Amino acid sequence: MTRYAALLRGINVGRNRRIAMADLRALLTEEGYGNVATLLQSGNVVLDAEQPPTKLVSALEGAIERRFGMAVGVVVRTKEELDRIVAGDPLADQVTDGSRYAVWFLAKPVPAAVAEALAAVDLQDDRYVVTGREIYGWLPHGQLDSPVATAMAKLKGLPTITNRNWNTVRKLLAMMD
Repeated sequence: MTRYAALLRGINVGRNRRIAMADLRALLTEEGYGNVATLLQSGNVVLDAEQPPTKLVSALEGAIERRFGMAVGVVVRTKEELDRIVAGDPLADQVTDGSRYAVWFLAKPVPAAVAEALAAVDLQDDRYVVTGREIYGWLPHGQLDSPVATAMAKLKGLPTITNRNWNTVRKLLAMMD
């Protein structure tokens, strides 16, 4: 069994695309996953599974669509990957508030189009670092006023991508122990 964090994209952020976390936990338990737990209401799940990551993503997306009638992108990371993400924090010396520090998780390595789009942004006070399948973003004025977050939101045609603030990333990692 492998311990995974499954990050659902774009649920419970408005009136539409609502999934109660109790219903999500029940579904995933019925699907045979072990030690299912959720964090907050924004689609953060920790679970044990035997499948490799790509098969797990397909299985989770399919189960969610069948039960809740909506296509939801899922990104997964193993405990070891999340450990590496936290331990390798490239902006630790600049961050003063974990709620304004985001990590974008991509299903695949960051495409060149993303790097190009970010390179063209007037960062103002924002900072970002692209590494493998993650983008770390220090957004000192918050996501709503962030040039980096705005640029990321405008990108289309990418593999599944979702972000979490640093406080949530650290809580997910703690839940995986």
